Amino acid sequence: MTAATSSHTAGPLSNVADTAARPFDSRSLRDVLGTFVTGVTVVTTLDEGGTPYGLTANSFSSVSLDPPLVLWSQALSAPSHPVFRAADRFAINILSADQVNISNRFARGADRKFEGIAVRAGLAGLPLLEGCAAYLECRKVTSYPGGDHAVFLGRVERFERTPRPPLVFGGGRYLVAEPHDLGTFSIDLGIASLARVQAVRMASAAITRLATDLDETLGLGVWGNQGPTIVRWEPARAPVSPNLRTGLVLPICTSATGICFAAHLPGELTDTLVRRELMAAPENGSIFEAAIAAARWSGVARLVATPDFSDMYGVSIDALSVPVFDRTGTIALTLTAIGHAGRLDASPSGRLVTSLAGCAESLSTRLGYVRPQCSGDQR
Repeated sequence: MTAATSSHTAGPLSNVADTAARPFDSRSLRDVLGTFVTGVTVVTTLDEGGTPYGLTANSFSSVSLDPPLVLWSQALSAPSHPVFRAADRFAINILSADQVNISNRFARGADRKFEGIAVRAGLAGLPLLEGCAAYLECRKVTSYPGGDHAVFLGRVERFERTPRPPLVFGGGRYLVAEPHDLGTFSIDLGIASLARVQAVRMASAAITRLATDLDETLGLGVWGNQGPTIVRWEPARAPVSPNLRTGLVLPICTSATGICFAAHLPGELTDTLVRRELMAAPENGSIFEAAIAAARWSGVARLVATPDFSDMYGVSIDALSVPVFDRTGTIALTLTAIGHAGRLDASPSGRLVTSLAGCAESLSTRLGYVRPQCSGDQR
């Protein structure tokens, strides 16, 4: 071990030491720590007079199964810290996905947090909040100093799990826990319809985050029995229009979503719709072919300043659409951004295009897609 350690050069270690010695911004550290996604708990106890106390905490962790130990930490400056420091017991209420209001209430320092909330008595009368995902009733073993926090270690004396999904927190906001991938059931048995449902579920969660990060209006498109169909919108803070319809069937030749599907679906699925639209507007034929070629080459279908949706949105729009592929290499869905004409950054290296394409690639990978190594493939 000594020899291995001594073989490293002094430079990087010196840099680490220098960084550790310098003060750093606590806000930046909090942002880094916030990338670790956690559940959300309300820790409750009673004071000597039987008055209930509680606070929201995501600094909860399991420690040991034998004996069954858990820990959580509390700021020394918290108004209820003297009560928890003196208490012999505490309960961990693991909040469910629909208890954001409970989390917010117990995160504040206000009095009467328990007023109007359904509570039942646990061991030694500990208050347990109704509607949680799970409960751990603990006897405090000890506490440890932890900088500006105290770390409480508890032995679990009773626990309970309910069918409710847990509330999740990360990056400074509440999240919803979803399966990471399709799982072996749908893939191994080849249940295509179930796979599509799960793909839409995953993509819906992804565009929710992305729309917030980019502050752009994003839509999720699927190929339905009438052609390209938007099944979900995530609006920007100032969306292009309040009239964002789910279930909207789009034209294949004159929408970014339609062009994206046409560029990657087999012709036997799209030809009938394409012929029908071009018979009604033959002047769009050459524009459509050029748009498909560009979408295949760049991976992004683009429409610039199109007035075709002005009856719906009231203005001309710009639109971008990127494909998401499944494990068979078939386009499963599209991610589409729309905005006021001239205000959407459609540049290939811009944040919108790279973020949208990165999200689509990540979803494709999670769906089992492996990009072909052949140089001629543009996917």
